[in-house]
Formats: sequence, C-alpha cells, structure tokens
Amino acid sequence: MKIDIVKVGYLQTNCYILTIDNNCLVIDPGDEVGKIKEYIGNKKLLKILLTHHHFDHIGALEELTKEYKIDVLDNTNLEEKEYTIDKFKFNVIFTKGHTTDSITYYFRKEKAMFVGDFLFKEGIGRCDLPTGNPCDMKKSLKKISKYDDDITIYPGHDESSTIGYEKKNNIYLKEVI
Repeated sequence: MKIDIVKVGYLQTNCYILTIDNNCLVIDPGDEVGKIKEYIGNKKLLKILLTHHHFDHIGALEELTKEYKIDVLDNTNLEEKEYTIDKFKFNVIFTKGHTTDSITYYFRKEKAMFVGDFLFKEGIGRCDLPTGNPCDMKKSLKKISKYDDDITIYPGHDESSTIGYEKKNNIYLKEVI
C-alpha cells in the first residue's frame, strides 16, 4: 500500500491518500480539494474515511463526495471490527478523548495506524474543545499502548512516529502504561 501525505489548509492537516493498484482511499480531506484531486489523479476513489469531524479534517469532504459519488466512513456507520474494501483491510478502533467521534484506522498488514488528532509525536490532541474528554483520552491511550511498538502512527498534523517511540517519549502515553 502506497501512502501519500497531502498537507492541506492553513492548519496543515495531513490528508492521506492510500493506494493499492489503481484504487485509493482518502483519510481526512481537510481542505484544498484541487490538491487532493491531483493526488487521486486517475485512480478510482473507493471511500473517504474520517478520523473525526473537526473543520480542518472535513473541509473538502462535501465536494469530493459529490464529485466522486462515494460513501464516507466515520463513527456513525462503523463498529470496532475489521473491514475490507477491495484490497484494503483495516480495523476500526474507537479512540475517544480529543472528540467523542475520534476513530483510529489500523492497517495490520502494513503496520500503519491513522490516528487523526488523538495522538501526535510526543503529544496528544486537545481535550478542552467541545466533546473532548480527558478521562476518555486516558482510556484510549491505554488501549493503543497494547499495540506493537513497530506500528507507524500517522497523525492529523505534523510528522509520523511509532507506537514504540511514543511509549518511550510521549509523557501522556507513559502515564497510562
């Protein structure tokens, strides 16, 4: 699976384009629909996955769904289980804390976890915004801490990391393990 990171909007949200063969998924189309469409190119867009509904993660959502006539997957239509879309296979993990609708998408074969604003390199998402909850955040961090150290986390902003690095360097994650 090829992973393209497209930084979009004034908050430089990481929009991810995941490609296998000529099919792709988009995770968090935050803004700049034209830029996202350039990365999609002539690939077939199968679905859009949302990690949560903050404006900087959904800015291009409406335009993309209308143009490509595709479904959106989010906390309203997913459960914590494994899903298969064409050759893409992933698990949904509810990771509340930053928001009540925060979801992590874990692609086991690729050892890739798309965490939105739940977890960052050496940090976590804010819990003081509407629907944020520090108690839920701690529970979600504890849940994620049980995953293998060599899994790469792809956050909603900034750079990627690994679960192992975060266990050693992220004070919030160290607090719960």
